[in-house]
Amino acid sequence: MAKTINPFDLHDAPPFAGFPEDALKFFRQLKKNNTREWFAENKERFESSVKEPMESLLSTLAEGVRSIDPAIVIDPKKSLYRIYRDTRFSKDKTPYKLWIAASFTHAGKNKTNDPGFYFHVSADEVGIGGGLYMPMPDQLRRLRAVLDTRARELRAILAEKTFRARFGELQGETLSRVPQGYDKEHPDADLLKMKQFFCWASLDARSACSADLPDLLLQHIAAMHPLVRWLLAHA
Repeated sequence: MAKTINPFDLHDAPPFAGFPEDALKFFRQLKKNNTREWFAENKERFESSVKEPMESLLSTLAEGVRSIDPAIVIDPKKSLYRIYRDTRFSKDKTPYKLWIAASFTHAGKNKTNDPGFYFHVSADEVGIGGGLYMPMPDQLRRLRAVLDTRARELRAILAEKTFRARFGELQGETLSRVPQGYDKEHPDADLLKMKQFFCWASLDARSACSADLPDLLLQHIAAMHPLVRWLLAHA
């Protein structure tokens, strides 16, 4: 009997059969041979074993997220990150990332600075998370103004059973002190001090090779969706 994907109906989405075993092998070998010469010799492997399955996965997710929120936009071409590292300001000059990644958000929003969703596939894990990772100063000011009097709204989202089961606690860098202008003894000082607001889950790398990966990712996207929507409304 064919497995029924629940709670998301993906039957109209492009087929995703799972990443081939060679995708994880590719990243393990890239870690040991992170050079332009090795990558050039293995570029066809990257295209067939890594990039093409990732584009298929994103196409499948693009259909699935409509059941969660029609405003979420996944474009397999625009959502996908390049594998090439920006080494201009890094001591690490290896040219390639050891994962393939994508991010996406709601229509009209910027996937870099606005709240959204992210996941990657590597030889070590399938990582998925969402929230506000690189907020601009004005976004932080707006969030803190809301948290000053309405932090209970965010706390209710973070306390939701499914969210806690999949992600645990809210994550992100924090200030050492409560921001200027707020009471040092504020009851929500922990939230006011945050510089980032995101959640994260690390899944077994082997899940990347399963045709059930879209369903697994969609379950995590649905669980973090209230957090992302709240941040979009107030950042």
